[in-house]
Amino acid sequence: MKKQQLQELKNKSVAELQKDLNPLYEKLANLRSELVEGKVKNIKEVKQIRKSIAQILTLINQREKIKI
Repeated sequence: MKKQQLQELKNKSVAELQKDLNPLYEKLANLRSELVEGKVKNIKEVKQIRKSIAQILTLINQREKIKI
C-alpha cells in the first residue's frame, strides 16, 4: 500500500475501514485457492493483501483505543 493510500485510510471512519476489509478478505481467499491450484503467477500479491489487511486492522484498533 502506498503512502498516499495509507493517508486516505487514516481519514476514513471505522465503519468505512471495516467495509474496505471485506473485499480484501475475499480476494485473499480467492488467491489462496488459486495458489493451491497453481493458477497464481504473482505470489507476492498474497503478501501485499495480508499487509493491507494488517494496516487497516491496526488503524481500527488504534481508533478504538483512543475512544476508551
